[in-house]
Amino acid sequence: MMKIGRYDIYSVITSKFSLDGGAMFGIVPKSIWGKNNPSDELNRIEMVTRSLLLVSRTRKILIDTGNGTKWDEKSRNIYGINTDTQNIDLGLKKYGFSTNDITDVICTHLHFDHVGGNTKKEGGKIIPTFKNAKYWVTRGNWKLANNPSKKDSGSFMIQDWKVLEENAMLRIINGKQQFIDGIEFRLTNGHTNDLLHPIISDTSNTIFFGSDLFPLTSHISIPWIMSYDLNPLKTIHEKEELLMKMYNEEWILFFGHDPLVQACTLKHEGKHYKVNKKVIISE
Repeated sequence: MMKIGRYDIYSVITSKFSLDGGAMFGIVPKSIWGKNNPSDELNRIEMVTRSLLLVSRTRKILIDTGNGTKWDEKSRNIYGINTDTQNIDLGLKKYGFSTNDITDVICTHLHFDHVGGNTKKEGGKIIPTFKNAKYWVTRGNWKLANNPSKKDSGSFMIQDWKVLEENAMLRIINGKQQFIDGIEFRLTNGHTNDLLHPIISDTSNTIFFGSDLFPLTSHISIPWIMSYDLNPLKTIHEKEELLMKMYNEEWILFFGHDPLVQACTLKHEGKHYKVNKKVIISE
Protein backbone atom coordinates (compact mmCIF):
# COMPACT_ATOMS: atom_id res chain seq x y z
CA MET A 1 0.00 0.00 0.00
CA MET A 2 1.28 3.46 -0.94
CA LYS A 3 0.53 6.61 1.02
CA ILE A 4 0.37 10.04 -0.61
CA GLY A 5 -0.71 13.02 1.41
CA ARG A 6 -3.81 12.18 3.43
CA TYR A 7 -4.60 9.07 1.40
CA ASP A 8 -3.69 5.43 1.71
CA ILE A 9 -3.78 4.20 -1.90
CA TYR A 10 -4.72 0.75 -3.16
CA SER A 11 -4.84 -0.79 -6.64
CA VAL A 12 -8.06 -2.77 -7.20
CA ILE A 13 -8.67 -5.04 -10.20
CA THR A 14 -12.42 -5.31 -10.84
CA SER A 15 -12.48 -7.59 -13.92
CA LYS A 16 -10.56 -9.23 -16.70
CA PHE A 17 -11.66 -8.66 -20.29
CA SER A 18 -10.45 -8.50 -23.89
CA LEU A 19 -10.73 -6.01 -26.74
CA ASP A 20 -9.68 -6.14 -30.39
CA GLY A 21 -5.97 -5.40 -30.70
CA GLY A 22 -6.40 -3.45 -33.91
CA ALA A 23 -8.93 -1.16 -32.25
CA MET A 24 -6.63 -0.66 -29.27
CA PHE A 25 -3.63 0.39 -31.37
CA GLY A 26 -5.13 2.12 -34.39
CA ILE A 27 -2.72 2.50 -37.31
CA VAL A 28 0.08 0.52 -35.64
CA PRO A 29 0.51 -2.82 -37.50
CA LYS A 30 -0.18 -6.06 -35.66
CA SER A 31 3.34 -7.22 -36.46
CA ILE A 32 4.52 -4.46 -34.09
CA TRP A 33 1.87 -4.29 -31.37
CA GLY A 34 1.59 -8.08 -31.20
CA LYS A 35 5.12 -8.45 -29.84
CA ASN A 36 4.17 -7.10 -26.43
CA ASN A 37 0.40 -7.56 -26.63
CA PRO A 38 -0.30 -11.10 -27.89
CA SER A 39 -3.80 -11.69 -29.25
CA ASP A 40 -6.10 -14.69 -29.19
CA GLU A 41 -7.76 -16.39 -32.17
CA LEU A 42 -10.31 -13.56 -32.30
CA ASN A 43 -7.56 -10.90 -32.41
CA ARG A 44 -8.36 -9.79 -28.86
CA ILE A 45 -5.71 -8.77 -26.32
CA GLU A 46 -5.95 -9.46 -22.61
CA MET A 47 -6.79 -6.48 -20.40
CA VAL A 48 -8.10 -5.69 -16.93
CA THR A 49 -10.19 -2.96 -15.38
CA ARG A 50 -8.12 -1.48 -12.56
CA SER A 51 -9.38 1.12 -10.10
CA LEU A 52 -7.66 3.25 -7.50
CA LEU A 53 -9.02 3.24 -3.96
CA LEU A 54 -8.10 6.30 -1.87
CA VAL A 55 -8.68 6.04 1.87
CA SER A 56 -8.46 8.94 4.29
CA ARG A 57 -9.79 9.43 7.79
CA THR A 58 -13.12 10.71 6.47
CA ARG A 59 -13.48 9.38 2.91
CA LYS A 60 -13.11 6.24 0.84
CA ILE A 61 -12.90 7.20 -2.82
CA LEU A 62 -13.00 4.80 -5.75
CA ILE A 63 -11.76 6.01 -9.14
CA ASP A 64 -13.64 4.10 -11.89
CA THR A 65 -15.58 0.88 -11.32
CA GLY A 66 -14.79 -1.30 -14.36
CA ASN A 67 -17.11 -3.51 -16.38
CA GLY A 68 -19.40 -4.58 -13.56
CA THR A 69 -21.47 -7.77 -13.51
CA LYS A 70 -24.68 -6.88 -15.37
CA TRP A 71 -23.64 -8.55 -18.64
CA ASP A 72 -25.57 -11.22 -20.51
CA GLU A 73 -23.76 -14.31 -21.75
CA LYS A 74 -23.47 -13.08 -25.36
CA SER A 75 -21.80 -9.82 -24.34
CA ARG A 76 -19.53 -11.59 -21.86
CA ASN A 77 -18.30 -13.78 -24.70
CA ILE A 78 -17.80 -10.88 -27.11
CA TYR A 79 -15.67 -8.91 -24.63
CA GLY A 80 -14.22 -11.89 -22.79
CA ILE A 81 -15.45 -10.45 -19.49
CA ASN A 82 -14.54 -12.45 -16.41
CA THR A 83 -15.69 -11.28 -12.98
CA ASP A 84 -15.69 -14.69 -11.32
CA THR A 85 -12.26 -14.43 -9.70
CA GLN A 86 -11.69 -10.66 -9.78
CA ASN A 87 -14.49 -8.19 -9.13
CA ILE A 88 -15.30 -5.11 -7.09
CA ASP A 89 -16.46 -6.99 -4.00
CA LEU A 90 -13.42 -9.24 -3.87
CA GLY A 91 -11.06 -6.38 -4.72
CA LEU A 92 -12.32 -4.25 -1.84
CA LYS A 93 -12.55 -7.19 0.56
CA LYS A 94 -8.86 -7.92 -0.06
CA TYR A 95 -8.03 -4.68 1.78
CA GLY A 96 -10.74 -4.93 4.41
CA PHE A 97 -13.42 -2.77 2.79
CA SER A 98 -16.87 -3.25 1.26
CA THR A 99 -19.02 -1.41 -1.28
CA ASN A 100 -20.98 0.16 1.58
CA ASP A 101 -17.81 1.90 2.80
CA ILE A 102 -17.30 3.93 -0.38
CA THR A 103 -18.17 7.61 0.05
CA ASP A 104 -17.27 8.84 -3.45
CA VAL A 105 -16.98 7.33 -6.93
CA ILE A 106 -15.01 9.40 -9.44
CA CYS A 107 -16.02 8.46 -13.00
CA THR A 108 -13.20 9.41 -15.35
CA HIS A 109 -15.73 9.02 -18.18
CA LEU A 110 -18.89 7.04 -18.83
CA HIS A 111 -17.68 4.29 -21.16
CA PHE A 112 -19.00 0.94 -19.98
CA ASP A 113 -15.59 -0.50 -19.04
CA HIS A 114 -15.05 2.38 -16.61
CA VAL A 115 -18.48 2.72 -14.99
CA GLY A 116 -20.18 -0.64 -15.53
CA GLY A 117 -19.63 -1.36 -11.85
CA ASN A 118 -21.51 1.79 -10.81
CA THR A 119 -24.66 -0.31 -10.67
CA LYS A 120 -25.57 -3.97 -10.29
CA LYS A 121 -28.53 -6.31 -10.69
CA GLU A 122 -30.23 -7.51 -7.56
CA GLY A 123 -33.59 -9.26 -7.47
CA GLY A 124 -34.14 -8.45 -11.13
CA LYS A 125 -33.62 -4.72 -10.57
CA ILE A 126 -30.66 -2.44 -11.27
CA ILE A 127 -29.50 -0.73 -8.10
CA PRO A 128 -26.49 1.40 -7.09
CA THR A 129 -23.45 -0.70 -6.21
CA PHE A 130 -22.26 1.92 -3.72
CA LYS A 131 -25.40 2.95 -1.88
CA ASN A 132 -23.67 5.52 0.36
CA ALA A 133 -21.60 7.23 -2.34
CA LYS A 134 -21.76 10.35 -4.44
CA TYR A 135 -20.86 9.68 -8.09
CA TRP A 136 -18.84 12.45 -9.77
CA VAL A 137 -19.11 12.96 -13.57
CA THR A 138 -17.95 15.82 -15.81
CA ARG A 139 -20.61 17.87 -17.54
CA GLY A 140 -19.06 17.45 -20.98
CA ASN A 141 -18.94 13.67 -20.75
CA TRP A 142 -22.42 13.54 -19.24
CA LYS A 143 -23.81 15.44 -22.22
CA LEU A 144 -22.01 13.18 -24.69
CA ALA A 145 -23.07 9.98 -22.94
CA ASN A 146 -26.72 11.00 -23.16
CA ASN A 147 -26.44 12.09 -26.80
CA PRO A 148 -23.55 10.10 -28.31
CA SER A 149 -22.42 10.06 -31.90
CA LYS A 150 -22.90 6.96 -34.03
CA LYS A 151 -19.18 6.28 -33.62
CA ASP A 152 -19.28 5.89 -29.86
CA SER A 153 -22.91 5.07 -29.06
CA GLY A 154 -21.94 1.47 -28.27
CA SER A 155 -19.57 2.63 -25.54
CA PHE A 156 -22.28 4.18 -23.36
CA MET A 157 -24.94 2.20 -21.48
CA ILE A 158 -27.64 4.14 -19.67
CA GLN A 159 -28.13 1.34 -17.13
CA ASP A 160 -24.76 2.35 -15.67
CA TRP A 161 -26.12 5.69 -14.44
CA LYS A 162 -29.91 6.01 -14.85
CA VAL A 163 -30.74 4.75 -11.35
CA LEU A 164 -28.05 7.05 -9.92
CA GLU A 165 -29.70 10.05 -11.55
CA GLU A 166 -33.12 8.95 -10.31
CA ASN A 167 -31.80 8.71 -6.75
CA ALA A 168 -29.97 12.07 -6.83
CA MET A 169 -26.61 10.36 -6.37
CA LEU A 170 -24.91 12.01 -9.37
CA ARG A 171 -22.80 15.13 -9.07
CA ILE A 172 -22.27 16.81 -12.46
CA ILE A 173 -19.15 18.99 -12.38
CA ASN A 174 -17.11 21.10 -14.76
CA GLY A 175 -14.00 19.14 -13.79
CA LYS A 176 -11.74 22.18 -13.83
CA GLN A 177 -11.97 22.90 -10.12
CA GLN A 178 -10.95 20.83 -7.13
CA PHE A 179 -14.05 19.18 -5.66
CA ILE A 180 -12.45 16.65 -3.28
CA ASP A 181 -9.74 17.80 -0.88
CA GLY A 182 -6.28 16.53 -1.67
CA ILE A 183 -7.03 15.61 -5.29
CA GLU A 184 -6.45 17.81 -8.31
CA PHE A 185 -7.87 17.14 -11.76
CA ARG A 186 -7.01 17.52 -15.40
CA LEU A 187 -9.31 17.20 -18.41
CA THR A 188 -8.41 15.72 -21.79
CA ASN A 189 -10.57 15.58 -24.90
CA GLY A 190 -8.81 13.30 -27.38
CA HIS A 191 -10.34 10.00 -26.31
CA THR A 192 -13.72 11.42 -25.35
CA ASN A 193 -15.21 14.71 -24.19
CA ASP A 194 -13.99 15.97 -20.81
CA LEU A 195 -12.20 12.83 -19.66
CA LEU A 196 -11.29 13.43 -16.00
CA HIS A 197 -7.80 12.54 -14.74
CA PRO A 198 -7.39 12.60 -10.93
CA ILE A 199 -3.94 13.66 -9.69
CA ILE A 200 -2.92 12.74 -6.14
CA SER A 201 0.26 14.32 -4.80
CA ASP A 202 2.31 15.42 -1.82
CA THR A 203 5.87 16.72 -1.46
CA SER A 204 7.34 13.31 -2.36
CA ASN A 205 5.09 11.63 -4.96
CA THR A 206 2.45 12.36 -7.59
CA ILE A 207 0.16 9.80 -9.22
CA PHE A 208 -1.57 10.63 -12.49
CA PHE A 209 -4.58 8.44 -13.35
CA GLY A 210 -4.01 7.69 -17.04
CA SER A 211 -7.49 6.32 -17.80
CA ASP A 212 -7.97 5.89 -21.56
CA LEU A 213 -5.37 8.41 -22.59
CA PHE A 214 -2.80 5.85 -21.39
CA PRO A 215 -4.73 2.57 -21.00
CA LEU A 216 -1.68 0.28 -21.42
CA THR A 217 2.06 0.73 -21.11
CA SER A 218 2.22 0.41 -24.92
CA HIS A 219 0.28 3.68 -25.20
CA ILE A 220 3.17 5.61 -23.72
CA SER A 221 4.39 5.66 -27.33
CA ILE A 222 2.79 8.81 -28.73
CA PRO A 223 1.60 7.43 -32.13
CA TRP A 224 -0.07 4.42 -30.48
CA ILE A 225 -3.64 5.71 -30.34
CA MET A 226 -6.88 3.80 -30.03
CA SER A 227 -9.38 3.70 -32.89
CA TYR A 228 -12.01 4.47 -30.25
CA ASP A 229 -10.65 8.01 -29.79
CA LEU A 230 -12.95 10.77 -31.02
CA ASN A 231 -10.15 13.28 -31.68
CA PRO A 232 -6.86 11.44 -32.33
CA LEU A 233 -4.91 14.63 -33.15
CA LYS A 234 -5.91 16.00 -29.76
CA THR A 235 -4.80 12.74 -28.19
CA ILE A 236 -1.34 13.20 -29.72
CA HIS A 237 -1.06 16.75 -28.41
CA GLU A 238 -2.33 15.80 -24.94
CA LYS A 239 0.03 12.83 -24.68
CA GLU A 240 3.04 14.93 -25.75
CA GLU A 241 2.24 17.61 -23.19
CA LEU A 242 1.52 15.24 -20.33
CA LEU A 243 4.43 12.88 -20.97
CA MET A 244 6.85 15.80 -20.84
CA LYS A 245 5.32 17.02 -17.58
CA MET A 246 5.26 13.56 -15.99
CA TYR A 247 8.86 12.90 -17.00
CA ASN A 248 10.17 16.30 -15.87
CA GLU A 249 8.35 16.18 -12.55
CA GLU A 250 8.89 12.43 -11.97
CA TRP A 251 5.21 11.57 -11.69
CA ILE A 252 3.86 8.03 -11.41
CA LEU A 253 1.56 7.05 -14.29
CA PHE A 254 -1.26 4.69 -13.27
CA PHE A 255 -2.73 2.26 -15.84
CA GLY A 256 -6.40 1.29 -15.78
CA HIS A 257 -6.18 -1.53 -18.31
CA ASP A 258 -2.67 -3.00 -18.37
CA PRO A 259 -2.85 -6.64 -17.20
CA LEU A 260 0.72 -6.70 -15.87
CA VAL A 261 1.73 -3.19 -14.78
CA GLN A 262 -0.11 -1.13 -12.17
CA ALA A 263 1.94 2.01 -12.65
CA CYS A 264 5.37 3.29 -13.67
CA THR A 265 7.73 6.21 -13.85
CA LEU A 266 9.04 7.40 -17.22
CA LYS A 267 12.35 7.75 -18.99
CA HIS A 268 13.16 9.67 -22.18
CA GLU A 269 15.38 8.15 -24.85
CA GLY A 270 15.90 10.27 -27.96
CA LYS A 271 12.40 11.12 -29.21
CA HIS A 272 10.66 8.43 -27.20
CA TYR A 273 9.22 8.07 -23.71
CA LYS A 274 9.36 4.60 -22.18
CA VAL A 275 8.71 2.75 -18.94
CA ASN A 276 11.50 3.57 -16.52
CA LYS A 277 10.54 1.77 -13.34
CA LYS A 278 7.44 -0.29 -12.64
CA VAL A 279 5.65 0.86 -9.51
CA ILE A 280 3.52 -1.38 -7.30
CA ILE A 281 0.80 0.66 -5.62
CA SER A 282 -0.37 -2.27 -3.51
CA GLU A 283 0.17 -6.04 -3.47
